[in-house]
Amino acid sequence: MKKLIILQTASPDYRKKVFQTIKDDLGDYFDLFSGDEFFEASIKTDYSINFIKQVNNNFLLNRKLLFQTRMWQETMDCQVLVLEMNPRIISNWILLLLRNISNKKTILWGHAWPREGEKAKSDMVRNLMRELADEIVVYTKTQAMELQKKMPNKKITSASNAVFNKNEMQVSKVDEDVVNNIIYVGRLTELKKTLILTKAFIKIIDKLPNSANLLIIGDGKEKLKIKRLVLENKLQNRIKVLGHIGDYQKLKDLYSKCLFSVSPGYVGLSITQSFGFGVPMLISKNENHSPEIEVVDINTNAIFFKTDNISDLSLKILEFYENKPFWIKQRKEICNYCKENYSVENMAKKFINLL
Repeated sequence: MKKLIILQTASPDYRKKVFQTIKDDLGDYFDLFSGDEFFEASIKTDYSINFIKQVNNNFLLNRKLLFQTRMWQETMDCQVLVLEMNPRIISNWILLLLRNISNKKTILWGHAWPREGEKAKSDMVRNLMRELADEIVVYTKTQAMELQKKMPNKKITSASNAVFNKNEMQVSKVDEDVVNNIIYVGRLTELKKTLILTKAFIKIIDKLPNSANLLIIGDGKEKLKIKRLVLENKLQNRIKVLGHIGDYQKLKDLYSKCLFSVSPGYVGLSITQSFGFGVPMLISKNENHSPEIEVVDINTNAIFFKTDNISDLSLKILEFYENKPFWIKQRKEICNYCKENYSVENMAKKFINLL
């Protein structure tokens, strides 16, 4: 039986709708194999994805390398296999080589380039991995075009990162007077720089509307530092550290009262989540952003602040409030663009078509 298998290190809740859409379409012709958690242990599998077939993640050298087991027979037998484009997964190299010899279709899915970019020395290893694949699926159209120039004879497509279905992307109808909050969604790590945002908010709190709160959603090593800073300044009623929230309705309710979201470090998947609700974003300018940065249209759905500059971040926060009528008016346009280009349906279709 012809079957598509996707093998993952971890399958977090923000991937649930994509995998469910593929399952609904392909049924028994699709299997999802996944381990418990990613290299970053804060990214964990959501087992409410009830069709996951669990594999063992065996991390090596202080979680720098990974070897997966309990999936070899199925991943070798299936007609179409999708692997993560991550050279640190040793078992993926073996699967690529063995399936290449067996003349079975193997697709790599992931970022076109290493975290340091196209010119990183480590791309030599990544490129060797890419050469072994029959096809490559990357996260954005921009990355697909860039990689196609480097590999003109390779079939390369994009599956734009998405978290919501089209019908879930909507601007909530609420009184504009309550749209005053600021929201951050993402991991609480040094690279995400949530502490910088917290300090900027504290710096200008007296200049903000009394009803303006900072909502911090996510978990990670920086969480305790942020909570400590909030307690020291006695601002528990204005800065809410809410932990991880994956529930759509809860997120929708929170975003509905937010004037804008903030990416104080590098931009990730949260940008399409924010835009899906019509909420613009304030973004650190000179970061090594994830490819989702391509969705940004300055002064239409986002503005930049000077990286690591708390004073400039503070000024840009105040600018959002000064221009509140404009940004409220933009919400529908922001949402509609995201709906057409970054929906779960669009993303899932790219994988369904592999079969």
